[in-house]
Amino acid sequence: MRYISTRGTIQPIRFKDAVMMGLATDGGLLLPETIPAIDRDTLAAWKTLPFQELAFRIISRYADDIPADDLRSLIERSYATFDHPDVTPVVERGGLHILELFHGPTLAFKDVALQFLGNLFEYLLQERNERMNIVGATSGDTGSAAIYGVRGKENINIFILHPHGKTSPVQALQMTTVLDPNVHNIAVRGTFDDCQNIVKSLFNDLPFKERYALGAVNSINWARVLAQVVYYFLSYFRVAKTIGDEVVFSVPTGNFGDIFAGYVAKRMGLPIARLLLATNENNILARFINDGDYSLSAVVPTVSPSMDIQLASNFERYVYYLFGEDPARVREAFATLPARGRIVFSDAEMEHVRTEFLACSVNQQETVDTIASFNRETGYLLDPHTAVGVRAARQLVTDGTPVICLATAHPAKFADAVVRAVGFEPPRPPSLMGIEDLPSRCEVLDARIEQIRTFIEEKAR
Repeated sequence: MRYISTRGTIQPIRFKDAVMMGLATDGGLLLPETIPAIDRDTLAAWKTLPFQELAFRIISRYADDIPADDLRSLIERSYATFDHPDVTPVVERGGLHILELFHGPTLAFKDVALQFLGNLFEYLLQERNERMNIVGATSGDTGSAAIYGVRGKENINIFILHPHGKTSPVQALQMTTVLDPNVHNIAVRGTFDDCQNIVKSLFNDLPFKERYALGAVNSINWARVLAQVVYYFLSYFRVAKTIGDEVVFSVPTGNFGDIFAGYVAKRMGLPIARLLLATNENNILARFINDGDYSLSAVVPTVSPSMDIQLASNFERYVYYLFGEDPARVREAFATLPARGRIVFSDAEMEHVRTEFLACSVNQQETVDTIASFNRETGYLLDPHTAVGVRAARQLVTDGTPVICLATAHPAKFADAVVRAVGFEPPRPPSLMGIEDLPSRCEVLDARIEQIRTFIEEKAR
């Protein structure tokens, strides 16, 4: 399997090189040259596989330059850190299937990808006798999951940018209380989009990227998307009565990475009727699907802060397919986006989009009300991001098609929103007990690339 850029100006590379490159050197995002097709008989054979074996069957189709025994070992080590034997279990509540993605070390869906990516980085760096400085941006959960994926690992430093004061308190503490010498937290005075733009600019500065051996943990790294494809297959097998029955996945969406993993699963042949894109007031993606309006606006702070994003990095991967795999059109669209503030799509393209996606924007009051009503009905506590997906599913999927709602984080990570909804704090898992009392370390910097660059240069030495 070889990998190409959405912008079309790099030579095809193998999986291991794609992981190390992160963002393509032409500013695009990496994708496999072809997406493997999985036939109905293979789906049936996979139906009862445990998570780890299913992960091997899927990932090995994309990572054929890693020996099978090595890949199995990486997968086993990565998911040994989860506290549930199914890794990503499915529970049925209120007529919906809840895919619990919060059983990893930092209680969020990002652990599924970043435990694997951390071990993969360590493996590749040892193989190549190299060092890496990971640089990433987070709106909340990616940062802690990435930090826990690489803390204490040899040959790796990690620098995580998060918007100062705009994550939940627990999200910030999960990052800043990790004091391993190779971990560096930067609180940026600005928004997540500011953090993300700085990271992209650093990666696009090729001399700087090469000199400091920058590595990417954001979902711009293909390996992250790939690892997330696995739980779409696993949950489908747990829910579908017969292989071939279609389901809808409701996905709380900010940066388009998680839902793009679902799109990859659909292209591989998983019987997905639609992918339901659920957003909060930062609804550029919902406006795109419902109205054909992909235009930038200001970020609105909400009770679901991991989705407080306007410029979704992974959207470029989907646009590549929507534009008929035409990298020249992709280059032009994203080169002019900062100045124009929008991308224009044809009526035919939007008609095609709506055969694959549904979309719904859920505001903060609706989110809080959903946490409250779902708890009254079922006794189950939703975090605010999952509540957005549940509200969207109940609003848009009314034809009896089974719905799998992605539960992207444990409710204890967003206690303020839960208390506002139900009047009591969600029970804390052991990993969060006493976290406020732990020592922490963080650098607060302006949203200026020069400051961030200087900080990295000093610490990377």
